[in-house]
Amino acid sequence: MLAFLPPTPSEMMETLKTKFKQRRKALGYTQPELASRSGVSLGSLKRFERFGQISLESLLKLALVLECLGEFGALCEVEEGKFGSMDEILKSVK
Repeated sequence: MLAFLPPTPSEMMETLKTKFKQRRKALGYTQPELASRSGVSLGSLKRFERFGQISLESLLKLALVLECLGEFGALCEVEEGKFGSMDEILKSVK
């Protein structure tokens, strides 16, 4: 993937499942313990960690317990200085 291209949904799903699993392990939670603490079924957690598939509500519940829910607040914020097209990029370089 070219560095300036955003990740695809599949790539983002892979990234999220890996980061959530790493975070779970860093905090010392087993899958059953995280499922119990979050209210997400063990089957849903296992499916997420294996395939990246999970409902948004369950993902947010996991994020709460894994102490990273606040990061979701930054999603879709308008960023100043973002370019909408290649023309805008080229004009900014001149």
